[in-house]
Amino acid sequence: MALAPLSHVVSDRTTCWLLGDQLNPDLDVLDAADDVLLIEAHGFADRKPYHAHKLTLVFSAMRHFRDELRDRGRDVTYVRAESFGEGLDEFLAERGGGEVGDGGGDSDGGGDGDGPRLRLMRPASHGAGERLRELVAERGGTLELVDNELFWTTPADWRAWAGEEGTEIGADGAADRTYRQENWYRHVRRETGVLMDGEEPVGGEWNYDDLNQETPPDDWEPPARPAFEPDDLTRETHAWVCERFDTWGNDSLDEFAWPVTREAALDALDRFVREGLPAFGRYEDAMVGGEPFLSHSVLSPMINLGLLDPHEPVRAVERAYEERGVEPGAYDPAEHGEFDAGAAATSLDDFDGGGTDGGGAASSGEGAEEETGAAADEEPAPVPLNAAEGFIRQVIGWREFVRHVYREAMPELADANRLAQSRELPPAYWDGDTDMRCLSEAVGHVREYGYAHHIERLMVLSNFALVYGVDPAELNEWFHLGFVDAYHWVTTPNVVAMGSFGTDVLSSKPYASSGSYVNRMSDHCADCRYAVSRTTGEGACPFNALYWDFLKENEETLRGTGRMGLMYSHVDGKDEEEWESIRERAERVRELAADGEL
Repeated sequence: MALAPLSHVVSDRTTCWLLGDQLNPDLDVLDAADDVLLIEAHGFADRKPYHAHKLTLVFSAMRHFRDELRDRGRDVTYVRAESFGEGLDEFLAERGGGEVGDGGGDSDGGGDGDGPRLRLMRPASHGAGERLRELVAERGGTLELVDNELFWTTPADWRAWAGEEGTEIGADGAADRTYRQENWYRHVRRETGVLMDGEEPVGGEWNYDDLNQETPPDDWEPPARPAFEPDDLTRETHAWVCERFDTWGNDSLDEFAWPVTREAALDALDRFVREGLPAFGRYEDAMVGGEPFLSHSVLSPMINLGLLDPHEPVRAVERAYEERGVEPGAYDPAEHGEFDAGAAATSLDDFDGGGTDGGGAASSGEGAEEETGAAADEEPAPVPLNAAEGFIRQVIGWREFVRHVYREAMPELADANRLAQSRELPPAYWDGDTDMRCLSEAVGHVREYGYAHHIERLMVLSNFALVYGVDPAELNEWFHLGFVDAYHWVTTPNVVAMGSFGTDVLSSKPYASSGSYVNRMSDHCADCRYAVSRTTGEGACPFNALYWDFLKENEETLRGTGRMGLMYSHVDGKDEEEWESIRERAERVRELAADGEL
């Protein structure tokens, strides 16, 4: 007996389809849904070697989310398939039939057909919503796309601020309209009231970044990273990932401590606000050997998965400042509670490189709960305003900003290459085998944890690739494969536009620096076999010659761009003999790096 058309079976039902980065059980979009669809699509992980921890985190979080929804009484269909199309076919078959082309679909997403009705929060990645809507329409249904609740602002909010005119990136990487994060950040603060005192920012200043660029003393110890012991489902998922896919990076669960449930993510947020936040601001840009996490929140994977609503960490930090707040720079974490006016800060502008246009990722486990309980017995440290503001800027400023710039500038953004860089990524980015201490540390963090903090990402990993001459698209893919918090909408503006200066759409100048910045902001150079004090000759810091060679090679494009005047005044001060030595050293560094011998 033939199955009845699906339109005769479930025409009065609305299914909420949630993707693997929308894993929040408290979403409003669930309220009007009759049932929930989750499709665990695997095909993407067959095409490229993703970090094992990234795949384990995503798939384990999805499976835990499925179970949590069912525990809450939701009717959940969970499909494991190679693609979303195959997953939809299986879902429709389970619901009573329906063949591709049965009719009833409306490619605009809100049609009046009798086919299955699905509702989906608009995905952040370019074109994904339209592609998924077409898949549903081909199968006789309609897919309604609604605003994504897992952001502070909507496309309409951006349009109201930016105006109706969008931007286009030309073949030369130049954008016909550019955007700057600081302007957007202040607008969002005003609109949301976050850290505001009436019409003015709390404390009288919008940005305290100048207080967030110190390095800790040698005897300072950061708070321990919250550790969430993998449960049976996570272990099962990880074993399947390692057997099923060709992965990259650490494939052991020994260092896997990521929250995979909303409960655990909220625990991680509580730990950060109590223990990490007080020192976060002051040491936000520091790099310390053997310390991958310092006082960073490490919440970006949970926010980008949806386990945390981005409103939650912002409001939690704002509350912490209201309850424990002190003046900017007034709390010195190295003194464990003694108050200090703060020390001299370091800026990228001090090192002939990079300015700041405003930017800068089951149960929780008994270990985490015990540590949290022990810490709760102590009075939490004060929260200086520069720490609270710095964290909040990362979320409602930078995260929201790059999401909208990505929407505006795609698809051209992904291929932007203003400096015509074309070199392949050096082998050290994959194996971490290099005598450059800073690069070895940063790559090692990615290999071990699928994570490195924002300064390692920008001023080591991206900076070296920039002055070396790596194709921005290749670097973007490496970030996408290796970082547990990476999605196309996240990495593309950060890596292509900001880190590689593939376009000027969100930054007025490249974030390029010699070894001086790394030396001032880290302890790496003291233990490196390369001499940061030298630019040329055997044993000179590779960053130095590459940096000057980069400026010389790209002079036609960069001279006069943004705030490049000081840098090119130094370029002009070098004679031809010095330039010959620089070019010779830069060429040798590139040869060594390409051969995996740097």
